[in-house]
Formats: sequence, structure tokens, C-alpha cells
Amino acid sequence: MNVHDKLAVAPVNGQGCAFLGSYLETLSMVERLHRLLLDVIKDEFERLGLLDINPVQALLLFNIGENEVTAGELKSRGYYQGSNVSYNLKKLVEAEYMEHKRCEIDRRSVRVRLSDKGQHIQTVVSNLFGRHSEGILGKDVLDDLDLGDLNHALHRLERYWGDQIRYIY
Repeated sequence: MNVHDKLAVAPVNGQGCAFLGSYLETLSMVERLHRLLLDVIKDEFERLGLLDINPVQALLLFNIGENEVTAGELKSRGYYQGSNVSYNLKKLVEAEYMEHKRCEIDRRSVRVRLSDKGQHIQTVVSNLFGRHSEGILGKDVLDDLDLGDLNHALHRLERYWGDQIRYIY
């Protein structure tokens, strides 16, 4: 018996165990999918011999795309969810995947954008996701309706979790 099994036997506000069990399964699935996505990106980069960048950094470059942003905007725009954004930005600049410059209005602020090398990584990730999209449709894994429903439910869960954080403080 794992911790999920122990929690699943406790009734929740008279709703029983079913919802809690499904919620815990969803949490585990979201966590596993995130790790699996990083592994898929890592595998693609290893196949291509791109060994000086990690999957988290590659996703960051993919999300930034053509934009020029500050470190703070990376989080506020949803491009990066981790806690060590400064570390990853520093590494990406050092590896010449990103270019940085001081903001002309606020000299304390630094704006970053993809270099040509960074744009190449963005293209590699974009092509990977494009192949995945074609494969998912071609093999009838999911369709537009399934993804629409899934995205709608995940947005609602994201909003709920965000509200929980805001009300703590």
C-alpha cells in the first residue's frame, strides 16, 4: 500500500474516496508527463548531438521564441516555472544560446533574446512537437476534442491552484 492508497480510504466531505483517488492519480500523471517530456527532449538532443543544453533550458528557449524579455517576464508570461531562472539564463548566455543587453529605460534590468544558436534550438524543439502532433493524430491517440477538454480541465486546475497560493499570503 502506498501513500495514495492510504489517503484514498479517507472520505472527503462526504464525497467518498473516488474523487480523491482520481485527483491523486491526476497529480501523479502530471508529474510523470512533465518528466517524460523532459526525457523526450533530452533523447532528441542526444540523437542530434546537442549535448551542451538541458531539456529545461531548451523548453525555455522554445517558449521565448522571437520575444525579447526580462527575467521577471519569463515567469509572469508563463515561459518558465522553475525557481532557478537566473542560473539557466546565465548558462544560456554563456553558451551563446541567448543574447542580453541592459534595458535602455531601466539600466538595472537586463533583456534577453535568442541568438541564432538559440533560434536553432527553438526550431529543433518546434519540429519535435510538430512530429508529435502528427503522430498523435495519425495514430488516433487523441483528437482536437480530447485535447480541448483536457486543456480546459487543466486550465481550471491551474486557476484553482493559483488561487490557493494567492490566499495563503
